[in-house]
Amino acid sequence: MNAGETEYLGEDGSPLVLLLHDRFGRKPWLLDLAAVLEREGFQVAIPDFFDGWTTDDAGEARTRLDSVDVAEALEIMDDLIDEARLYGARRVASVGFSVGGWLALVHAQGGSVDAVAAYYASVSDVHHGLIPCPVLLQYAEVDGWDFGGDPTSFTRRLKEHGTPVTRFDYFGTRHHFANPTSVTSDPQATALAHARTAMFLAAQLEDDAG
Repeated sequence: MNAGETEYLGEDGSPLVLLLHDRFGRKPWLLDLAAVLEREGFQVAIPDFFDGWTTDDAGEARTRLDSVDVAEALEIMDDLIDEARLYGARRVASVGFSVGGWLALVHAQGGSVDAVAAYYASVSDVHHGLIPCPVLLQYAEVDGWDFGGDPTSFTRRLKEHGTPVTRFDYFGTRHHFANPTSVTSDPQATALAHARTAMFLAAQLEDDAG
């Protein structure tokens, strides 16, 4: 994995939201969500873990997962958080989709974020550690779980560890339902999920927002 440049929206010193793309790469639709979050008073950073590479082909996207350098991705996230705190951000959250959601959840185990929201992502028991911040999970009704573990056991482990967790399941949807360029996209479910994400972030980062 070669990382590209990070895109930013919002003002330095505002609470930071890391927005992490799915296996299709950093596509323009993420900017639409970032703009919504910016209007809520957040600074949004959108790293590019694939160095400009994007695709609409599900097969190519699945193959791309083999090139994900997890250690490098986590380091990029740490660097973005350190930079934001240097410029005055007191609270930080991450929002990720699919593999980006998995990265967000794994990264949150390090304790450097105040909240994490993940779309159709979970963590297997092999990679699971304590997540010491509130978690928002948003799942499709139908999913293959080729990256991460079973969401039911993951949710149970979070609760057993005392992690505050909120989960929503979107019936009639499939993996990537919140990616408008995917054949499984669902605009109605996406709008509701994004609204819930914004409300969750406002509640967790409210000390700095607005």
